[in-house]
Amino acid sequence: MEKITDKVAALPPDSNYFSLEFFPPKTAMGFANLRDRLERMARGLRPLFVNVTWGAGGSTAQKSLELAEICQRELGLTTCLHLTCTNMSRRLLDKTLEDAKVLGIRNILALRGDPPRAAEYHDENDSEPTDDEEFSWAADLVRYIKKNHGDYFCIGVAAYPEGHAEESHPREQSLEHDLPYLVEKVQAGADFIMTQLFFDIGAYEHFENTLRDHPSGAFKDVIIIPGLMPIQSYQMIKRTTKLSHAKIPPALMARLDAVKGDDEKVKMEGVAIVSEMIERIKEIKSRTPGPRGFHFYTLNLEKAVAFIAEGTNLIPPGTPEEDESAILPDFSRLTINGSSVATRSIQDLSTRKGSIGSDPRDRVIVASQTPSHPDYEASPSEAGLRAEPVNTRANTLAISEGEGVLGREATWDDFPNGRWGDARSPAYGQIDGYGVSLHVTVPQALQLWGAPKTSEDINKIFIRHLKGELSAIPWSEEGFNDETEAIRENLIELNSKGWWSLASQPAVNGLRSDDGTFGWGPQNGFVFQKAFVEFFIPSADWRVLEAKLKQPDMKDAVCFFATNAAGDFVSTDTVNFRARMAADAEGTAEADYSPHEPSTNAVTWGVFPGKEILTPTIIEEVSFRAWSEEAFGIWSEWAKIYEKGSDTQKLLEDLKEDLWLVNVIHHDYLDKDGLWKFLSQ
Repeated sequence: MEKITDKVAALPPDSNYFSLEFFPPKTAMGFANLRDRLERMARGLRPLFVNVTWGAGGSTAQKSLELAEICQRELGLTTCLHLTCTNMSRRLLDKTLEDAKVLGIRNILALRGDPPRAAEYHDENDSEPTDDEEFSWAADLVRYIKKNHGDYFCIGVAAYPEGHAEESHPREQSLEHDLPYLVEKVQAGADFIMTQLFFDIGAYEHFENTLRDHPSGAFKDVIIIPGLMPIQSYQMIKRTTKLSHAKIPPALMARLDAVKGDDEKVKMEGVAIVSEMIERIKEIKSRTPGPRGFHFYTLNLEKAVAFIAEGTNLIPPGTPEEDESAILPDFSRLTINGSSVATRSIQDLSTRKGSIGSDPRDRVIVASQTPSHPDYEASPSEAGLRAEPVNTRANTLAISEGEGVLGREATWDDFPNGRWGDARSPAYGQIDGYGVSLHVTVPQALQLWGAPKTSEDINKIFIRHLKGELSAIPWSEEGFNDETEAIRENLIELNSKGWWSLASQPAVNGLRSDDGTFGWGPQNGFVFQKAFVEFFIPSADWRVLEAKLKQPDMKDAVCFFATNAAGDFVSTDTVNFRARMAADAEGTAEADYSPHEPSTNAVTWGVFPGKEILTPTIIEEVSFRAWSEEAFGIWSEWAKIYEKGSDTQKLLEDLKEDLWLVNVIHHDYLDKDGLWKFLSQ
C-alpha cells in the first residue's frame, strides 16, 4: 500500500526506475494469459509500479478494477489506476475510488477522458453536481479527489511534451498552449506528471526545461516521468502517432521505413531507437537532482520491453539469489521469432554470464540411500522429488526475452497481435485498450459525417471514405492500404446497396514478399491471402444471404461469422453442428452431441526461408465476438454526438438494433473474383 512518491523518494538520488502500463484484455483467455505475463515481468523486470488503464462505464470499467486487483493484491505490485472524469457518473467515480481503497490502491492517474457529451446523455440516476464539482478537465478530478479523500491517494496527471491536440491537423498544438492547464493540475494537488508517448528528444528536452524553469515554480520539485512506447510493428506505430499527434523525427522514420516490410526487424530497430532515447533522457535528467524515471506503454507485450530495460540498465539490482546468472547465448545479436538481427546501439546486453546455475548437472541415480558422491549421484528417494521451478530473475528475464522453449511459449503472441491477431493474446484488440471511442472530437465528427437522416446518407459516408474523400469513418480513423485498390470497385458496389464494409482484403496467390503492394515479411519469401470482407447488413438482407451461406455446396467454399447487437450468433461452425445433429436424429450418421468447435481461419500467411509458416491475420469466433461488441457500441457513441431524440440520433440507434455484422471468408485464394461474385449474385 505504498504511494509512488514515497517509493521514488526512498531511491538513491542517482538511480533509475521504470513503470509498466497494461490494459484489460478483451477476452477471458487474454486475461488469463496476461496474469502469467504480469507475474513473469514483475519477477524478471522489477518495475517500481504498474499502471492499469481505465475504460469508463460498464464491463470495461469492471475489467480495469479486476486487473488492478491482480496487480495490487495477488502480485504485490504497487498499482496506479487510471481514472477519467468526463462522461462518467458521479456514482461510478465515487464507487471506483472506494473500491480502490478496499484493494489497497493508493495511486490514481487523473485524466480528462473523451470530451464531455451533451447533458441529456448524463446518467439519470446521478446526483446533480454543484458548481464547484462540475467535471470538464482533469484538474477538476484532482480537486475532487483531494476534497473527498485528502492525502490518501497519490495523484498523477498527464502531459504532452509536444502539446495536446484535439484536431486531426492541429494548428494550436504547442506546449505553451498547454502550460496553464498543466499548472492548474499541479496546483490542484497533483503529485507527479506522466507524459504521453513521444519520439522527438528535442521536444522532450524543451518540455522538461520549460517546466523546471516555469516562473510559477509549480514544477520545481514535482516528479516528471517520460512515457515511452516500444515499437511493436510499423503499422502500429504509424497509427499510434497519428492518434496521439506525436511526431517521429525524419531520421528515425527513415530507419523504420528501411525495414517496414519485416515485423521482426522493425521490432529490433524499435528496441534500438527507444534504447537510444533512454540514454539521451538520462543525460537531460542528470541536470536535475533525484532518481530518473521512465514509463513504458507495453501494449500487454513483454519481449521488446524486456530487451530495452535490460539493455539500458534500468532493472534494479536484487539479492544474489535473485540475480543468479542464467546460461544464455551472447546478446550482441538479438533473436525474435527465429531471425537474428544485429543491434545498433545496445552495446552490452550480455549482462548475464554463463554459470553453473542452481542445478549444476544431471546426476546418476544409485541404489544407496547415502550416495558417496552427492555432487553427481542421487538416491532413489532424492530422484523422486519434484524439481523446484527455476525462478531466478535472470531465468525469468530470459523467458520474457523469448529465449529457449519456455521463452518461445511465453512470447508466442509477439506476432501477430492487434485486431486480427489471436484472441488468446493479452494484446488482442485495438492498441489503446481504452474501450469504445470514435477517436475524434465532436466538431471533427460533425465536419466529417454531418447529420445523416437516411440509410442512403450512411451509404454515401462509406463510399466517400472508400474513394478517399473522407479521412475517417466511425470505425476507422485510417485510410486504406494500397492493396485495397484491387477491390475498391467491388467494395463500392457492396456499400452502394447498404452493406457497409469495415474490413476486407483481396485474394493473393504466392506473390514475392518484396512485392510493392502485397509484400511483407523477410526477404525471399512468398505471401498468400484469402479474400474476406466484414460488413454491416440490414436484417432483411441478412436473412437472404444467410440462406445462401447455409447451402450445402457452400460448406467448403466459404466460412462466415455473423452476430447482431442482441448477441444472436450464427457461423459456419454452428450450421455444421446443427446439420450433424439433424443427421443423427434421422439415423443417417453416428450420434455426436459434442458442442461445435470454433474454427480458426488463417486468411494471410507467408512462407519464408528457414521459418515456420507465419500467419499474421486470422479470423475466428472468439475474436469476432469480442470485436462485434465494440463495433455495435460505436453506433451508440456516434449517436451521442447528436441531440437526444433528433432524427439522426434515432436513425443511428435504430440501425444498431436492426443490423447484423457479418464476416465472409472465401477459401479459394486462386479465384480472385470468387468472393465478390458470390456476394453480388
